[in-house]
Amino acid sequence: MPQARGLYLRVGTLVVVGLLLAVGFILFFTATRFGTTSRTFETYSRESVQGLDIGAPVRYRGVAIGRVSEIGLVSAEYRRPEGETFLTAFQLVYIRFTIDEQKIGETPSMEDAVKAGLRARIAGQGITGVNYLELDFVNPTYYPPQEVPWTPRYPYIPSIPSTVAQVQSAAEQLLRKLEGVDLQGLIENVVGLAADLRKQARDGDLATALQEAASLLRTLNGAATNANLPAMAEDVRGAATEAQKLLANPDLRETLTNLAATTAELRRIVGRLPNSLNTLDGTLRSARSATTDLQSELAPILRDLRATVSNLRDTSEALRRNPSQLLFGAPPPSPNGR
Repeated sequence: MPQARGLYLRVGTLVVVGLLLAVGFILFFTATRFGTTSRTFETYSRESVQGLDIGAPVRYRGVAIGRVSEIGLVSAEYRRPEGETFLTAFQLVYIRFTIDEQKIGETPSMEDAVKAGLRARIAGQGITGVNYLELDFVNPTYYPPQEVPWTPRYPYIPSIPSTVAQVQSAAEQLLRKLEGVDLQGLIENVVGLAADLRKQARDGDLATALQEAASLLRTLNGAATNANLPAMAEDVRGAATEAQKLLANPDLRETLTNLAATTAELRRIVGRLPNSLNTLDGTLRSARSATTDLQSELAPILRDLRATVSNLRDTSEALRRNPSQLLFGAPPPSPNGR
């Protein structure tokens, strides 16, 4: 019996130690979850999620704020409505992840954040092939939120293509455009152009132009060699010296000073011209007014003078016909007047 009792004691001790170790492992792996407040979100991806596994970090601009909790196919998670075709939306991959709210602090509501441009995308960690989920704000005009024909089980954050997917899409578009280009004809045109240029450089106008350019360069080289450059430099130096002496001449300085004074006087005279013109204009207006008054006064005098001249003309005509009238008075009455 003592041996059996010792055996039971050892077995019981071993079981208790095993239970304690199991509880310790559980506490070790779940210690980070106690005392934290986390929320679950989900997003959808059209591209491959190769390299993104459960437990992968969720980062916001490089800062780890959560982990990926579930990855699966939308077609297995959400039912397709009866009578609907297999839409493109049901070919997506859903990604669910938890975010520790203590690491992001006070934030606006998820609806406001999505309207402001909050998006999720898959990003790679270097060249290792391991991916993580990145959250960031982008221009919502360029990346509008994608509508889905089902009701998400968790708050939905729209996704955008990863950098690799964008490069791949751009490369595919470029290849499609290149498929419509006549590369054979383009190559033939380039070859023909090269042949024409070679022919022109050998026998055509281009060869003549190159020869003339070479001849011109030889002529210029000979002229520069034969020219008396030291004498020309000496002449230029002498002309510069004479110019300096002329500028240093006191008479020239005095002339320039007088010219500056004359220019200033002319400027003052020109500045007074508007006032002089205004005075002259007033004088002309006064003379015009005086002339108008004089004309109004001379008009009656001229009429009287015209009448007097007419009377003198009549009197002289009468005296011419009967000169004795001046001495004897009026002529005798006519016999017919009786």
